Amino acid sequence: MSITMKVESHASRLFGLRHTLMALCTVGLLAACDGNSGKNLAVTPVEIDPGTSCSLDGMLLSEHPGPKAQIHYDGQETPDYFCDTVEMFNTVLNPQQARKITAIYVQDMGKADWIKPVGQWIDAKTATYVIGSNKTGSMGPTIASFSTMADAQAFAQANGGKVLRFGEVEADQVSLDGGALHDHSM
Repeated sequence: MSITMKVESHASRLFGLRHTLMALCTVGLLAACDGNSGKNLAVTPVEIDPGTSCSLDGMLLSEHPGPKAQIHYDGQETPDYFCDTVEMFNTVLNPQQARKITAIYVQDMGKADWIKPVGQWIDAKTATYVIGSNKTGSMGPTIASFSTMADAQAFAQANGGKVLRFGEVEADQVSLDGGALHDHSM
């Protein structure tokens, strides 16, 4: 092998090694800048306790029937809790809501007790909802949340209402002044 070929082969290996080192350094810098290096980035629901209060009105969640919700915001250690799914949707669909949401959870009312719901947290964005049923929550008419379409349909059959997906709920359906829920007694 000639000296020229040896030099070219060596240069080629160094070039490949250089690119590999640059890629590793970039990944390391990104992880260091993220501030979460070595931490689990998954956001999980946080169970309510007897003292957990609603972020909007201060009501104690454990004292009221119907599905509850929690919104996790980027950079905030504890979630904002809501004593009713209507409040959660009102917050999420508010055009002035600018904080980055990392996760939203609601309770699966196909598994949780309606009067005293505990646990059974599911991803709000994949849940199925029933709006306009005869069941009430902490704030009157509420939006029931379910992990399966079959449970939502069975609930609507028994209690009335319309089955919707997360993205189908509209701002005028979750007005806290009664709005489309037709509860002007609040």
